[in-house]
Amino acid sequence: MKKVRLATVWLDGCSGCHMSVLDADAAVIALASKIDLVYGPLVDAQEFPESVDVTLVEGAVGSMEDVHKIQKIRLHSNVLVALGDCAVTSNVPSMRNTIPVNQLLNRIYIEGADEGKVVPADGVPTLMKQARPLQDFVKVDVYIPGCPPPARTILAMLNDLLDARKPSANPKAKWG
Repeated sequence: MKKVRLATVWLDGCSGCHMSVLDADAAVIALASKIDLVYGPLVDAQEFPESVDVTLVEGAVGSMEDVHKIQKIRLHSNVLVALGDCAVTSNVPSMRNTIPVNQLLNRIYIEGADEGKVVPADGVPTLMKQARPLQDFVKVDVYIPGCPPPARTILAMLNDLLDARKPSANPKAKWG
């Protein structure tokens, strides 16, 4: 049996959705026989692979770097999953959307700092005016709401995809 090439990505979010995947405990071991984890925060790969069967994306799109990353991910993924409320609706990252970026950065790095009161420029992605959900930039195939989604919901969706079934809508999934 050919293993499914799975990638996970963390954009503008808190990593709670990745933690929820890990909360699946022993069920993750059962998945290991069906998948090759080819990219993600727990994998050493530096470049997104050319061909991925399923990509789980956590977090909103909040910077120009995120825009380029999600477009590349979509191009190289057969199935793209918006994992969690930040990816689906931009949830918590969008709380900054009413504050102009310069004002936000000044508040954090100048007014909020005890030392080194300077807004970093080198190596820091340029923030967009607003953090936005994935579907504003690319086609999303599956939406998994929750903050974070429960491990059982993520596992059910993955098992559906791995068994070549269309993931069923989960009435137990909760927003926020």
